[in-house]
Amino acid sequence: MSDGGRHPASRALPLAAAALTATVALYMTLVVFGNVTDFGTNQEFVRHVLAMDTTFRDDDLMWRAITDRGLQDAAYVAVIAWETLTALALLAGTALWARALATRADRRRGFAKARRVSTLGLVMFLLLFGMGFLAIGGEWFAMWQSAKWNGLAAAARNVTLGGLALVVIHLPLPGARAAPDR
Repeated sequence: MSDGGRHPASRALPLAAAALTATVALYMTLVVFGNVTDFGTNQEFVRHVLAMDTTFRDDDLMWRAITDRGLQDAAYVAVIAWETLTALALLAGTALWARALATRADRRRGFAKARRVSTLGLVMFLLLFGMGFLAIGGEWFAMWQSAKWNGLAAAARNVTLGGLALVVIHLPLPGARAAPDR
């Protein structure tokens, strides 16, 4: 039986979900800010990863390299655009969690909406760092071979953070029905 959100334990899990969503939202916002205000630093990173110029230079792999600067820069701008959309979704999710926690009326619906929007942002986050950096950058462009231009450890930390946040926001809320969110 639900206590209507009056018991502190009934707000602990949504508060944790809000805090994790806010953490990832802040992180992504700072990443976007850094990439926009210090465009050249990570532009060089993307250029080197795509060019595969610091890998083992294996002829069986080098055909994958993208050395055209225009394509490299387009890829970097696409990454920044994706990061921006991800940050916006996560900021919206954070706001929805905060609003649902602050209100007494129809909290379950507010939590469900916060969960949906946060899920969108977190999946975008996981696609960026899991598919984009670990799979495509790490394996396709052999970033793992580079001693200098290797972002795999940072990407793995981000996938861990995003995955943990996604799990927490999908834990059953106290007093919630077993039916899926709508």
